[in-house]
Amino acid sequence: THVGPLDGSNLPGTIGLPLPDTDCRIVDAETGERDLPVGEVGELLIRGPQVMLGYWNNPVATSEAIRDGWLHTGDLASVNAAGFYRIVDRKKDLIITSGFNVYPADVEESLRGCECVADVAVVGVPDAERGEVVKAFVVLKQGYNWEPKILTQYCKQHLAAHRRPRLWEHVTGDLPRNFLGKVLRRQLRDG
Repeated sequence: THVGPLDGSNLPGTIGLPLPDTDCRIVDAETGERDLPVGEVGELLIRGPQVMLGYWNNPVATSEAIRDGWLHTGDLASVNAAGFYRIVDRKKDLIITSGFNVYPADVEESLRGCECVADVAVVGVPDAERGEVVKAFVVLKQGYNWEPKILTQYCKQHLAAHRRPRLWEHVTGDLPRNFLGKVLRRQLRDG
């Protein structure tokens, strides 16, 4: 549904511009209705002749995904003033803690900056007080010992309080991934 510009220019980190005859919107991720201004993160909606009409023999899934002719992609994205779209995360992975939206990819990117972290994935886990809290699954680089205090201290310097993991789990080996290399967050969440 998106393509790089014909003149060859592009913006790193974006998925490009919508294809001709493709309409895109960024809407409030909670309501799926209100269009958001340039730069704000919301759910990416698309429509066009190449967009699916529905799920085969599954009217329930179709009615959840396609509303008023718009495909609700489940992607959290933003658009800049030039019309370039950037995928931020998946809507189902969004963590809502104490009323704040936390995007796992942002927390993971920050944690990868810690010298002891080889790989990391974060998920939201239920919390009676906050709704959800951030839990980080961390693979350490060789030669480092598991010391959550070091990670917590790093986060205090690099992340806002609501984005900091409250729970830590040391992962030996690799994080679970699908055949495309994407982290299987549900598997981590369900333990």
